[in-house]
Amino acid sequence: MNDKQLLMIPGPTPIPQRVLHALANPAVGHRTPGFSAIIREVTDKVKKIYRTESDLLTLTSSGSGAMEAAVSNFINPGDKVLVLEYGNFAERWIKIAKTYGADVQVIAGQWGRQADPQALAQALTADTAKEIKAVYATHNETSTGVTHDIKALREACGDHPAIFVVDAISGMAVSPLEVDAWKLDVVVSGSQKAFMLPPGLAFISVSPKAWALQKACQTPSFYFSLKAAKKNLDEKNTTPYTPAASLITGLQESLLMMEEEGLENIQARHARYREMVRAAVKALGLTPLAADTAASAAVTAVMKPGDIDVKQITKIMRDKYNVVIAAGQGKMEKEIFRIGHLGYITEADILATIACLEMTLKGLGWDCPLGKGVAAVQEIMLKG
Repeated sequence: MNDKQLLMIPGPTPIPQRVLHALANPAVGHRTPGFSAIIREVTDKVKKIYRTESDLLTLTSSGSGAMEAAVSNFINPGDKVLVLEYGNFAERWIKIAKTYGADVQVIAGQWGRQADPQALAQALTADTAKEIKAVYATHNETSTGVTHDIKALREACGDHPAIFVVDAISGMAVSPLEVDAWKLDVVVSGSQKAFMLPPGLAFISVSPKAWALQKACQTPSFYFSLKAAKKNLDEKNTTPYTPAASLITGLQESLLMMEEEGLENIQARHARYREMVRAAVKALGLTPLAADTAASAAVTAVMKPGDIDVKQITKIMRDKYNVVIAAGQGKMEKEIFRIGHLGYITEADILATIACLEMTLKGLGWDCPLGKGVAAVQEIMLKG
C-alpha cells in the first residue's frame, strides 16, 4: 500500500476514475470526423468556463507553451511590454519575453501580496507615446498562494491600447475570471489543474483586439502559431499538428464532470477548501504567507515554523505519510511550504493532510498541538 499517495500540490492534481477510464480508451484517429466533433465539443465547453465568445485554441503542451505563444504571436523584438512580477510564475513572463527580444518593463512587488493596480495605472499613464504593446499578469500565483485582482488590474489600464494577457493556469475554474466582461485579451490555462487531467494540454483565448496586434507581429512561429491553430479549427475542427488525442478524449469526460457540478459550485468548493486549510494552519500557530483578502483558493503557502527545514517537512509528509505537499519556489524556496487544494480532492483529503502535517511538525520538534488543526477543519465540515 506504500504506492498509494495523496497528491496535495498545486498541480498536477489527482485524476478522477471517470477520466482515467476515458484516458484508457483505445487510440483514435486524430484526422477523423469523429475526433473533429470531439474537438468542437471541448472547445465550446472550455469557452463557457472562460466566459468568452472569443477564439479558444487548444495546444499540445504544458501551460508554459501557451505562455510562450502569448508572447511569440504578438510581440516583435524591441517591442515594449510590461510585466507585473509578484511571484515565481510571474517571473516566467519576464524570461519568455526577454527570450523573444522584448524590451521588458517590470513592476516588481512583494511576494505574498497582490499586484498594485495603482502602480500599473501610473506606469501606463507615463507611457504617453503608447509604446507598450502588452501587459502580462498572473491570476493565481501558486508560488505564493496569492490570487491577484485581475478585474481591478484590467480597469487600471484604462484606454491604453496595450493588450492585457493573463496566466490563469492554476486559477481557471477555481476563482472567478470573466474573460469577456473584464476585457481580457489573451488568457492561458492548463489541463493539469482544475481540469483534472495529466499535463499536456494548454488553452488560450484570443480577443479581436489581440488578433489585430498579431497581424503586425513578424516574430517567427511554427508549432505555437496561433494563426495556424485558428485556421485549422475554423476550417476543419482540427489542429495543425498531431494533438494529444488521448488527453482530448479525457478532457471530454472531465468537462462533463465540471458541467454536472456547475462552475459556480466548483468555485464555491475551492473557496471552502481554502477556508479549511487556512483555519487549520492558523489553529496550529502557523502563519499563511498571503493575507485573507488575497488568499488563493487553489493553494495555501505557509511560513515555516521556527528554523525547521522546509524540505524535511515535505520529505516526511511524502515518505512517512504518503502525502505530497510542495516546498517553496524561487526566493521563497526555504521559507514556505505549500498545500494544494484544487481539482479532484475532497474535504476528507484535507482532513488527512492536516492530521499528517501535525504529526510531521511534532516529530520535527515543533510544539504542535495535536488535533487542533484537524478540529478546525472538522468545525467547518460540520457547518455543511
